[in-house]
Amino acid sequence: MNTKKIYQTFQEAVADVQDGTTILVGGFIGKPGSPTNLIRALRDQGAKNLITVSNRCAVMDLDFLFETRQVRKAIASAPVPGSRAPSPFEEQYLAGEVELEVIPQGTMVERMRAAAAGIGGFYTTTGVGTQLEEGKEKRIIEGKEYIFELPLRADYAFIRAHKADKMGNLTYWRSQRNFNPVMAMAATITIAEVDEIVEIGELDPEAIVTPAIYVDRVVKRARRED
Repeated sequence: MNTKKIYQTFQEAVADVQDGTTILVGGFIGKPGSPTNLIRALRDQGAKNLITVSNRCAVMDLDFLFETRQVRKAIASAPVPGSRAPSPFEEQYLAGEVELEVIPQGTMVERMRAAAAGIGGFYTTTGVGTQLEEGKEKRIIEGKEYIFELPLRADYAFIRAHKADKMGNLTYWRSQRNFNPVMAMAATITIAEVDEIVEIGELDPEAIVTPAIYVDRVVKRARRED
């Protein structure tokens, strides 16, 4: 039985994250679907100059990393304030202390999917005629103007799932199935924070969303918080 992917603590799972690392962080709005404990463990680990890729910048507990000034650049599709206004991210961005790259939500997902599939990029009409097209290749296809987007791959993906078996196959619960599955496929090392770990064979194969081949580390939460 392969149990090498099972880590006992979140601290152990993030111990090798280095300064300057790019991290995909799952979640959509608020804590559901967010790898809360992995983010907190990384805050305590102390890696600096990070690049985070997420739906938002000021929720999903990413505030922890901005409070300790561990993020150099944020890539997000909706970089809006969180429950606090202004958020630590907003304060640092307005002060010129952190970079921001805005990517339309669908484009961000497709860029990660391209990275997972080994595709060199794709053309899209999203962003044409806006600041988002600056510096990008443009092409007319069937009379429409498109811009070219490159794959988006990261060193690590921090994701949240419901159940994992001891091989690393994952299932998701409700809103956990947002950015988490696609992010799991687009990183060199994927770490899954899960509610439960079961024996191999206990998961319904038809319910598995993320196959074990994409998952490198699994850590069980002490209890289900949301």
